[in-house]
Amino acid sequence: MSSIVALIRGNRDFRLLWFGQIVSQLGDWFNYVALYALLYELTESATSVAFLMVVQLLPIGIVGPWAGVVVDRFDRRRIMIAADLVRGVVVLLLLAVRTPETVWLAYVVTGTAVAATGFFEPARSATVPAIVQRDQLVAANSVSTGTWSAMLAIGASLGGAVAALFGRDTAFLLNSGSFLLSAFFLWRMRVPPRTGIRRASGGWHGLVEGWRYMGQHRAVARVALVKGGWAIVGGAMLLLTVFGDRVFRIGGSGDAGIGILYAARGVGAAIGSLSVALIARTSSHGLTRWIAPSYLAAGAAYATLGLAPNIWTAAATVIVAHTFGSVLWVSSNVLLQMSVADEFRGRVFAAELMAVAIVQSACTYLTAVALDSFNASPRPLAVVVGLALWIPGAIWIFTRHSGDAVAIGER
Repeated sequence: MSSIVALIRGNRDFRLLWFGQIVSQLGDWFNYVALYALLYELTESATSVAFLMVVQLLPIGIVGPWAGVVVDRFDRRRIMIAADLVRGVVVLLLLAVRTPETVWLAYVVTGTAVAATGFFEPARSATVPAIVQRDQLVAANSVSTGTWSAMLAIGASLGGAVAALFGRDTAFLLNSGSFLLSAFFLWRMRVPPRTGIRRASGGWHGLVEGWRYMGQHRAVARVALVKGGWAIVGGAMLLLTVFGDRVFRIGGSGDAGIGILYAARGVGAAIGSLSVALIARTSSHGLTRWIAPSYLAAGAAYATLGLAPNIWTAAATVIVAHTFGSVLWVSSNVLLQMSVADEFRGRVFAAELMAVAIVQSACTYLTAVALDSFNASPRPLAVVVGLALWIPGAIWIFTRHSGDAVAIGER
């Protein structure tokens, strides 16, 4: 904890990046809870919410390869600012979503904003090692994931309350303002120039260079797929909405139940992000050893969600699942930032996000089909999603090589 406090106090540029993350992600969760509830109310279909969740991911998979080239070729701080400005303006169009006939606009707006995120996130991940010392990377990523978790917990809880008390338009306006404030913080940040580093080639050649790099560094490529394995919980994200609205509905509103379960997700992720600092206290070897057990523990917790008798027990299982999911997320970030050369960071992190987007989109869609087309109960589906997380855990165990721990994180 002392290393985290020292980093925030002593590093102005990281602090500004962190402030931007706080406000934009808080606004995001206000927005998402209100938008999920709005679509479910207008369409009465889990598929419509699932499609929105797919739209919140798939554009990243589409723009990801080219976003990585752009991030490795141009000024990363300016890319983040431009992405924030685009998101801040476009989300205002959600104010026009009023009837079932205008639901399509929610998908267009969300897809555009997420495509901008596809440029922002690789740029942010690639920037952190440039403004933070190597021995502070664990602390920096713990802060980042912990902040995401806290904003999820706070934003999901308050988002449901704000939508219920002041209307969903208020949540949409707050989200727009949060992106503009984030752009202001990033504008004040100063990132050291990337002197002496070969920039990515333009177009197709830059993309091929990134693929070749990952092919030559198999241990790095393997870690870049860790989040893709965790993305199987995309089905569970839809189930949290269904559990909150159908199974554990509080009063006459589904917003509150959804908010509680999403807040539990944030609490668990916060606990996991802080745990990584303890795991990595000696060396990054500890991070690789925890990847398989984290898959297995998270899967068991989500399977238990299917047996939960009430919303508070359900929230407890979600907390446990996302504690271990956060260990996977932060560990993969730290290991990649330690081992990937600066000139390739954007493309590696973009490839990682692309894997997440594709896997999570597919799992979300399949879960929606099971719910709407086959009238499957959410409880057995939660068990299926949980057990599916054991697959990447088993793959990690059986494909591990003795040199991996040295190849990643110890350069």
